Amino acid sequence: MKWSWKLGEIAGIGIYVHATFLLLLGWVALSHYIAGALTAKRFGIQTRDITLLPIGGVARLERMPDDPKQELWVALAGPAVNVVLAAVLYIAIALTSGPPSLSNLNMVSGNFWEKLLWVNVSLAAFNLLPAFPMDGGRVLRALLAMRMSYVRATQIAAHVGQGMALLFGFIGLFYNPFLVFIALFVWMGASQEASMVQMKSALGGIPIQAAMIKDFRTLAPSDSLERAVEHILAGFQQDFPVVEQERVVGVLTRNDLLKALSQRGTKGRVEDAMQRQFETADPNEMLETVFARLNGNGCHSLPLMRNGRLTGIVTMDNVGEFLMVQAALRKARA
Repeated sequence: MKWSWKLGEIAGIGIYVHATFLLLLGWVALSHYIAGALTAKRFGIQTRDITLLPIGGVARLERMPDDPKQELWVALAGPAVNVVLAAVLYIAIALTSGPPSLSNLNMVSGNFWEKLLWVNVSLAAFNLLPAFPMDGGRVLRALLAMRMSYVRATQIAAHVGQGMALLFGFIGLFYNPFLVFIALFVWMGASQEASMVQMKSALGGIPIQAAMIKDFRTLAPSDSLERAVEHILAGFQQDFPVVEQERVVGVLTRNDLLKALSQRGTKGRVEDAMQRQFETADPNEMLETVFARLNGNGCHSLPLMRNGRLTGIVTMDNVGEFLMVQAALRKARA
C-alpha cells in the first residue's frame, strides 16, 4: 500500500505503518495540547511536557490548580475539545456523504475523516472514565474536593480508579488482553497520584531551608574529575554545584560524572561534564513547590541561592530523609 513504511516482520509477516496512522497520532497530541495545556496556562500553570499513550496524550503540569473549580475546567478541556471536533466531523461527513453510522466506525475501515471521528469519540469516552491518570479521574477529584479536603478527595478518586482497574483486568483476562494492560496503567496512575498528593500535603507550609543541605562541597570548572571522585568516595554528596568567582555556573551530577569518567578518565575536567542548564531555588520557597521542580528536573539537585550567593543545596534524597524524620516525630507526638 502506498504511503506505508515497514516496521519489521513477525513470523515472516511484514508489519507496516501507514501515513494516516502517524497523522492520527499527531492529531491526538495536537488536540490534547490545545485543550488541557492552554486551559492550564490561563490559570498561570505551565505544562512541562505531553506524553503520547495508547489512550491519548497526558500533559504533565508544573502543578495542579489549587482551586477545585480550576482543576475541573482543566480536566474537562481535553474531552470537550474531542466532543466538539467529533460533532464538527460528524456534520461535515453527513453533509458530504450522508450521516455515518457510529456503530460502524473503527480504526481500520472507512475514510480518513471517519477515522478521525472514531478517534475523537473514543478519546472523549475513555478519558472521561473516573480513573487516574485519565481526565475523568481529575474531574471526580475536583468535584469531591469542593466538599472535602484535597487529600481525602484524591484518596477516594484513587480508590475508584483502582476499582475500575480491577474490573478492566478481570474482563481483560477473558475477553481482551489489551484491557489488562490498561488495568495496570490505571492502577499505577491512581497509586502514583495518591502518593504525590499525600507527599505534597506533608510538605505544605515548610520552607526549603528547613531541609536543605548546609554542609556541602563545590567544584570549580577547571577541577579534574578526580577531585569529584574524591568527594563522592569521602561520602560528602553525589551532585555538586560548580562555582566560578562565587557564581554558580553549572551542576555536576553523579550520572554525568560516571559517563565522563568512562570517556575521559580521571584527568577530564569538570566543565566538560557539568550541566550548564539548571534551575535554582530560594531558601524561603516552600518545600512542596521546590519538590515539584526537583521531580521534573533531570539532575534531581537544586542549588539554593540568596541574593545571588550559594547558601545550600537540596536533593531528592535529603527531601526523602526529611520526610522520614518528620513522620517519626509525628509518631512520637501522637
